[in-house]
Amino acid sequence: MGSMLQLSLPMGSMRIRLLIASAIGVGGGVFCWYFMVRLRIGAGDFIWAIQAARDLLARKQPYANPSQLYPLTAALFGLPFVAVKPEIAAGIFYGISSALLAFGISKRGYHHLFIFFAYPYWAGVLTAQWIPLLMASAFFSFLAPVSLAKPQIGVPVGLTYYGRKGIALCLLVALVSLVIMPHWISLWLAQIGRYSRFIPLMVLPGPLLLLALFRYREPEGRLLLLAAIMPQRWFYDAFVLWLIPRTRKQIIFTAGLSWIPGIWRWFNPPHSFTQVGRWIVIWMYLPMMVVLLLREPSQSELPSEPKGVS
Repeated sequence: MGSMLQLSLPMGSMRIRLLIASAIGVGGGVFCWYFMVRLRIGAGDFIWAIQAARDLLARKQPYANPSQLYPLTAALFGLPFVAVKPEIAAGIFYGISSALLAFGISKRGYHHLFIFFAYPYWAGVLTAQWIPLLMASAFFSFLAPVSLAKPQIGVPVGLTYYGRKGIALCLLVALVSLVIMPHWISLWLAQIGRYSRFIPLMVLPGPLLLLALFRYREPEGRLLLLAAIMPQRWFYDAFVLWLIPRTRKQIIFTAGLSWIPGIWRWFNPPHSFTQVGRWIVIWMYLPMMVVLLLREPSQSELPSEPKGVS
């Protein structure tokens, strides 16, 4: 099916990419809205950005709420949704994020759209997560500031893919946030100790991920290593790893394995975030490392041809 998809859709067709991205965006947005309504969780995780924006507009201090764990920069993305019903806001946010990711990654080839079958994407649907938008920022520099909203995922993406324009935009947004509230960083840092988390590299068999150092010259190798040292919370955070595989087989292989812990958790709920981290390392991080180590090196990693050789 993957090869047929690649053959039937011409790589240069902007219209087809837009249509596919729109369809994925509508589907992801509708599913997200449905689960927000069904689970009665408002706007899911995105509600914290909306609430921070509302607090700023009301001249309130967002970090007076001890559950507010997001940087103030997240509020800038919540501003357009302050007057929207939470469930609808979540659907719009996740739908736009999914569409942008689909449009961006399809430039690599239409087989990359199979990443949307990975379990972490659907784990994100259930709580209206930021991860698709963060991944989309790897393809569009104007989205770079979103990395400031969730830095534990944004930093690996930014350090791997952002150019000068993206970095400049991040600095500009950070400056704006400091103008709005000069001391927000210290207030935020005082809050994040409540953030329940695990670090993939520190969860057995996480140290094996250091083998990715053999591919440190490749962007994907650096992305894997940077993601492995950042604090994470749940399955959706691992979706960023699907920027690594290149071929249809690699994507389907890793996406298929990702459903093993996804299904297992419904019958055997994890007792701790360490257990969640172990499942993610075994079924998501380590398969990605295997894919990374076994594939052919990228052109940028190959030794250059000596000058004068014809």
